[in-house]
Amino acid sequence: MHTPTTAPDSNAPATAPEVEHQLHNYKTSRIPWFVHLIWISFWIVAVSYIWRYLIPAMRVEIPNPP
Repeated sequence: MHTPTTAPDSNAPATAPEVEHQLHNYKTSRIPWFVHLIWISFWIVAVSYIWRYLIPAMRVEIPNPP
């Protein structure tokens, strides 16, 4: 088993949550435009695939199963 060569720093100062919050300011969680474009492209391809391949195959496979 691997044993770490150094112990964790126990001399680190303990900070209050209010002080720690000053270093983490998240302004927004907006999704970039290209991620929207990727999802829209995915759904267009998925629907066109279903329309092109799945629906015609169901018309043949349901009446005549393998």
